[in-house]
Amino acid sequence: MKNKVQQFGKFLSGMVMPNIGALIAFGFLAALFIDTGWIPNEKLNSMVSPMLTYLIPILIASTGGKMVGGDRGRVVGAIAVIGAIMSDTSITMLMAAMIIGPLGGFCIKKFDEAMDGHMPAGFEMLINNFSAGIIGMLLAILGYTVVGPVMSAILVVLATGVNILVVHGLLPLVAIFIEPAKVLFLNNAINHGIFTPLATAQAAEAGKSIMYMLEPNPGPGLGVLLAYMFFCKDMKTKQSAPGAIIIHVLGGIHEIYFPYILMNPLVIIAPIIGNMVSIFWFNMMDCGLVGPASPGSIIAYLMMTPGSDIWKVLVGVGIATGVSFAVASPIVKMAGGKNSLEAAQSEMAAMKAEAKGQTVQTEIKDASQIKKIIFACDAGMGSSAMGATKFRNRLKEVCPQIHVSNTSVDNIPFDCDVAVVQTTLAERARKSAPQAQLVTIGNFLADPALDALYEQLCHAGSESEKAETASDVPAAVAGNETEATETDKPQILVKQGIRLNQKPVSKEEAIRAAGELLAELGYVDETYVDAMQEREKLVTTYMGMGVAIPHGTSQAKETVKKTGIVFLQYPEGVDFGDEKAELVFGIAGIGDEHLELLSKICEVLEDEEVLEKMKTTSDLEWVMEQLS
Repeated sequence: MKNKVQQFGKFLSGMVMPNIGALIAFGFLAALFIDTGWIPNEKLNSMVSPMLTYLIPILIASTGGKMVGGDRGRVVGAIAVIGAIMSDTSITMLMAAMIIGPLGGFCIKKFDEAMDGHMPAGFEMLINNFSAGIIGMLLAILGYTVVGPVMSAILVVLATGVNILVVHGLLPLVAIFIEPAKVLFLNNAINHGIFTPLATAQAAEAGKSIMYMLEPNPGPGLGVLLAYMFFCKDMKTKQSAPGAIIIHVLGGIHEIYFPYILMNPLVIIAPIIGNMVSIFWFNMMDCGLVGPASPGSIIAYLMMTPGSDIWKVLVGVGIATGVSFAVASPIVKMAGGKNSLEAAQSEMAAMKAEAKGQTVQTEIKDASQIKKIIFACDAGMGSSAMGATKFRNRLKEVCPQIHVSNTSVDNIPFDCDVAVVQTTLAERARKSAPQAQLVTIGNFLADPALDALYEQLCHAGSESEKAETASDVPAAVAGNETEATETDKPQILVKQGIRLNQKPVSKEEAIRAAGELLAELGYVDETYVDAMQEREKLVTTYMGMGVAIPHGTSQAKETVKKTGIVFLQYPEGVDFGDEKAELVFGIAGIGDEHLELLSKICEVLEDEEVLEKMKTTSDLEWVMEQLS
């Protein structure tokens, strides 16, 4: 049930978050140019109402449509929401957009599935265009006659409820729900799925809204972090708090303080009371923001504050910080953190994976009987190879008898005991190896499920007297003891294949750059570049720790001329989903020739100082030395 709620919340926030810029633009226009703004301007004020009434709902609906039905869903969602908007232009149809936009994407997706394989040759464009237009028109009519009026009524009820809470001084009680929900990663869902629509409607009438202030207030979390900084008995946790404070207050990343609460759940009382007191202050002083403060940094908070309210807002944030600090300090001092920060962070990562709809499986049966662990990815040559190497290095001192190797997800051997796969490949892994236990992960280098697997194996290994000799481990894993000289080895990585200090680009552009460099150096055909893009669409090649290793699909191996690896450094990072990769290794492999270099890369990743230097260095010779 919790997982479904988190997925729903993630979906709601997913529609709003990409369009926060439009809401901020509206907030600035309103704050500056309306009649009561900082610099009233009648002509510029004319943009405020259309932006709120039309632009923002259309953007949200089109985003929701695209999330469900792709580009065609985006168009149908945008058409459909017009009906809801025109049913009542006196209110903002954000909630209607969150319903009818995804509905449009769903309808066109089902139509396309029904037509798959039945499209008359030569009529594809005609049918696609007319189907989108007709379905969009019908949904617009539905929006005008049903969705819009229903949402209007719901919004009136909710607004009335909020007014009752405000008038009777009960609004601070919402903090009881806000703070625990934030720690469960429902913060964006609550803020953008519930409060933002209500706040936007209020801001349209009053020029500001207190509803924008409830969730992103940085004060409650700041108080918790300060308590850990001054009173935590665990030095490692205490020393980490100042850095977390900077990220939280200036960066607006509230997730940074969630592990500190998970370490000692009783601490949740502090941000609840801190937020309650600050909401009481904001309500009493008639404070409000003109737009959403996203992310929830003090900078964004103040930028969305009307000029006359800035001192009031600063006092409110200070009150939240002080009260939260006062409540959290004795709890932290007495407990000192019941669990380690690392354990809390692992728990948080697992919760975050659940919020994204992933299933994190960590428990295995009969750990003492495990003899073979297989890391499997789509092609079996990049992500899984690095994951297997890193995990094998962790195990070799405590469980040398366990064989760890990698393969493609469709070729997991019959004697595999545990298969480690990314969540999106779990079904294929079950078909390939029904006898194996599955451990599903988010990435191959740094994942809480891998940590849990390691702990289980270590615990079982300490109680077992079984041991296998190193000769039982295949040469591909234990190391190939040949008499080949350095000159006999293929040149897998050359200086021409290293590009440092690259400017930030999109993920697709970074993958293409790596592929084109592989082709330029004669490792692959040019068609391999497209196969790398297809591989990324299937499942991300982001490995964790700021590293990505894009490579082609298993079907593209025939386009590989010789084994090679290229390395591109992006000091400012490339967005791979929710993560940034500063190091991008493009891979093309024949057989196992590239595994030795991947093993070397894993060794580099295990040295934090070397890893961090590699993300920013301009010394080509040093990079070659590390990877040689």
